[in-house]
Amino acid sequence: MRPTWEPNSKTVITIGVLFSLLNVVFIATENFWGLLLPFGLALIAAIVLALDKVLLFLVFATPLSIFYYNPDLHVGFTLPTEPITFGVMLLFFFKLLYEGGFDTKIIRHPLTIAILFYLFWIFFTSFSSQMPFVSFKVFLSRLWFISVFYFLMSQLFKKYKNIRYFFWLYMIPLSMVVIYTLYIHGQHGFTKDTSTWVMFPFFKEHTSYGAVLAMYVPIAFAFAFLLKQNLNLRVVAGIIFLILFVGVILSFTRAAWLSLILALGVMVLVLLKVRKSTLVAMTLVVLGGVWYMWGDIMQKFEKNDQVSSDNLTEHVESISNVSTDASNMERVNRWKSALRMFEERPWLGHGPGTYMFLYAPYQKPYEKTIISTNAGDMGNAHSEYIGPLAESGFIGALSVLVIVAISIVTGVKVYYKMPTRELKIIAMATLMGLITYWTHGFLNSFLEMDKAACPVWGFSALLVVLDQYFSEEKL
Repeated sequence: MRPTWEPNSKTVITIGVLFSLLNVVFIATENFWGLLLPFGLALIAAIVLALDKVLLFLVFATPLSIFYYNPDLHVGFTLPTEPITFGVMLLFFFKLLYEGGFDTKIIRHPLTIAILFYLFWIFFTSFSSQMPFVSFKVFLSRLWFISVFYFLMSQLFKKYKNIRYFFWLYMIPLSMVVIYTLYIHGQHGFTKDTSTWVMFPFFKEHTSYGAVLAMYVPIAFAFAFLLKQNLNLRVVAGIIFLILFVGVILSFTRAAWLSLILALGVMVLVLLKVRKSTLVAMTLVVLGGVWYMWGDIMQKFEKNDQVSSDNLTEHVESISNVSTDASNMERVNRWKSALRMFEERPWLGHGPGTYMFLYAPYQKPYEKTIISTNAGDMGNAHSEYIGPLAESGFIGALSVLVIVAISIVTGVKVYYKMPTRELKIIAMATLMGLITYWTHGFLNSFLEMDKAACPVWGFSALLVVLDQYFSEEKL
């Protein structure tokens, strides 16, 4: 009996034949990139038909992503996340044009307005940049991370189950990365020297690794010991918490340790319901005291000759050593170079992303360390706040500080407004995670990395959604 072909079946067969012929052409011409076309089309279909699942896949894939550099194209990106993120961003913009708008509750929130201004200022200062191509690439990368992990994630978080999925789907693969790292680290005796690279290829070095782990330690703790869920999930969360906590300790990332302590301190203040006016007064007193005693403080730091080491106690003591510890001295060298760049172009800066290419002549010979290079090719300014001063001027740095301030104020406000204990726990854990990163931001800068951008913008989006859709007035 002859088979009867339906029109849809004929279409499928025709497309299959055309794809086969196209692949033959690609292979014959040795254009192997063309073989990715079917996967690209499948990705587009998935984004259009099941965007929520694509977003959750991105969250899961981010901790496991690996950096790839193409020497022919002189382009580097993280696989598989950045190409997918870029594609999701493009379709997001097409959808915005087609539908003519976005969720007004999210758009009108103060944190969203601050983030949009931050993006605008990066875009604006790219025109005055000394290296426009570099600056526009930075703008584009910030745009796709914020579009996907802030704006689109905000829509996903409207369903409470997706909030839990978001946390679980990052924590599980992240714990796998930690297990891999500890295995490699253990083969080298868990020494400090080897701690700087054993997380490769998932993380480039230990500071970004420690920063991301610190963000999820409060989340894992909340899931293991505070949230009501079945015993199996609590046991799994407890194991993940233990893995992440050990990972943070053995990362030898001092900034990550400090950030967790500060986040814990903020949590205590929030739980004690300390008044905003009291918090502001305390902050002003601390800042005023530091400013008044800055000379004495620096003298004590310079007298501290404890360098970083395998001994955890000595490693902690070395945090304030700016006289002989090479890591700390190099960080100060980068900061001073950035401040000199800022003094030269205080309003618009030298251009987003340009610091690493331009800071070399701003170094002073007597401030260089054994880590420094004459070419000045060792990375960014090691600060989310000082870096923008050099690259985008005073307003650029201010835009970052405003985002930090609004996100923390929103987190505290959301905690008090949540109608249930479970939502309060989620809000507090999210706030603590963000505080660890923004604290870490004084000493390092990782927002150009997908592994940091996903939780930072995702946590920010979650606080906004909790504020706009889950608070007592909104329910």
